[in-house]
Amino acid sequence: MFKNLSPGAIGIQANIEEGLTLAKSTGFEGLDLNISEANTLANEHSVDYVKNLWAEADLKMGGWGLPVNYRGSDAEFDESLSTFPDLAKLAADLGCHRTTTVVSPSSSDRSFQENWDFHVKRLRPVAEVLKDYGHSLGLEFIGPATSRQSAKYLFTYTMDAVLGLAAGIGTGNVGLLFDMWHWYTCRSTLDDVRKLSKADVVYVHINDAPAGIDPDDQIDSVRCIPAETGVIPLAELMQILDGIGYDGPVTVEPFSAKINAMEPQDAAQTAAESLDTVWAQAGLA
Repeated sequence: MFKNLSPGAIGIQANIEEGLTLAKSTGFEGLDLNISEANTLANEHSVDYVKNLWAEADLKMGGWGLPVNYRGSDAEFDESLSTFPDLAKLAADLGCHRTTTVVSPSSSDRSFQENWDFHVKRLRPVAEVLKDYGHSLGLEFIGPATSRQSAKYLFTYTMDAVLGLAAGIGTGNVGLLFDMWHWYTCRSTLDDVRKLSKADVVYVHINDAPAGIDPDDQIDSVRCIPAETGVIPLAELMQILDGIGYDGPVTVEPFSAKINAMEPQDAAQTAAESLDTVWAQAGLA
């Protein structure tokens, strides 16, 4: 596992070069790939130019956000899917093989079965393209009960349900974006995580939760910096992930007003130090 920076996840707007400088100066080991910006740079310069930006900073590439509008209209989906193979090839040429997207926990329009069929229909061709280029797709489940309470129909809001969806897609390269906040708020257990295999976990988000609030009452946009409260057993989770052989990025995503109010250098430094704390607590330092 490696300590990875996603600037947007801690409220920082930065281009690739700014992100690399920030990650390097604050002790991160990796930086997420902005595939759209990387595509522009590769067209202006070369693929090797983009690859060398990470090499010169001595950083690993974390992951990249799925650039396919799978939730949109048929026309929107088809248009974004048509340009997707070129981006998947670019990411493969750069050596960044983890891409992620979010699965909504509920719907006001589709029943569970309708939504299941929709996701399989839309995500299977996406996963097939990714498989052609050696990529894995991580699906993020959204755990808080408050995020689904107003919807008409429930969908996949737990770790096991999203793993079921991954199996339904059936391409063999779909797993979890494992977010510790969502694990906590959907009331999963440590034993649930122990049942995962290395192939099940594509990408990891780490965060903590406000103290004194029941998991069912937690609000998705109000989280804490890792190890800030100790509500989420981060050290135990990290030990389990290490034990199953997960070797990918671990990215701070706290949705914290405290960290968002900081200057970029201070925000990145605080995030990096929080990872150092968790690493030490887990005995991984």
